Amino acid sequence: MNKVTTTTASLLLVAVLVAGGCERPPVDSEQLGYRGTGMVQITNPRLAATPVSIPEPIPAVSSAGPKAGDIYQNVQVLGDLSVAEFTRLMTAITEWVSPEQGCNYCHNPANLASDDIYTKVVSRRMLQMTQHVNASYQSHVGATGVTCYTCHRGENVPAMIWTEQPAPRAAAQFAGWRDGQNLAGQPGVAYASLPYDPFTRYLNDTETVRADVRVNATTALPAGTSDKDIKDAEATYALMMHMSDGLGVNCTYCHNSRAFASWEESTPQRVTAWHGLGMVADMNDVYLAPLASTLPENRRGPLGDAPKAYCATCHQGAAKPLNGAQMLVDYPSLSGR
Repeated sequence: MNKVTTTTASLLLVAVLVAGGCERPPVDSEQLGYRGTGMVQITNPRLAATPVSIPEPIPAVSSAGPKAGDIYQNVQVLGDLSVAEFTRLMTAITEWVSPEQGCNYCHNPANLASDDIYTKVVSRRMLQMTQHVNASYQSHVGATGVTCYTCHRGENVPAMIWTEQPAPRAAAQFAGWRDGQNLAGQPGVAYASLPYDPFTRYLNDTETVRADVRVNATTALPAGTSDKDIKDAEATYALMMHMSDGLGVNCTYCHNSRAFASWEESTPQRVTAWHGLGMVADMNDVYLAPLASTLPENRRGPLGDAPKAYCATCHQGAAKPLNGAQMLVDYPSLSGR
């Protein structure tokens, strides 16, 4: 093989490797804003057309008759449902969360009222969280709302969750101090070499999450200890990468590329996302993080914390979870209203 042939073969190999990381055409694009602003949403029709399995709703039953709280013991959340409604919802939840294990995943078959199985305590708290989200965050979930299936999708534990991670050690200590970033291959931040855990910083505190995410300077020459630095910007960018990847969208799904900080020039989806950040922080702060003491060691993270939610937990790569499927309408007792 001569030198020219060898060079040609090498270039072809490089081209194949580079192309392997790109989307196979055709891809679709939709202009979302004025020409020249770069507000174009790119979608892959093959991925967008991927069907999502949605369980058929169980036929509705009568609300008449004795209440579940009057008939069964230790019903703390859904006691106002009729026995028929309660049984129907329990059957649905079993299909959504534990289709293989059945009722015994949460209940002691010898004493259904007992709380001695930790999954029952957790599921009760999850029911309260679901009702809270549907009642208090319509600004994010709208009338579509969420159910247990939105996150679980037939699995005991949702596929997309996060826990705090120990700082990885540099190989042979040659790479120096990573300072929580520069570790490619982290799926939570779309495999970018950015801070690999922006979630502990931004999605744990209901009061400050929205304020802390913003890093744009408000003056021409910012000064003072309250101004954000490059490290802050990297952490925010990591969270934005997660949001973009988790929803399967571009930055311009929410932002105008000529003025990222401007609310006036952003899309309505940015407002929805703003409410979503507060919602997720609320879920983690009030409902999920406190479960660490209830969960067994094998269900906690390496640092002992409980698994928590982020954007990908519900969305799982779709702009609307379950592609916008309306499940809550068939189970109004989960609406919290």
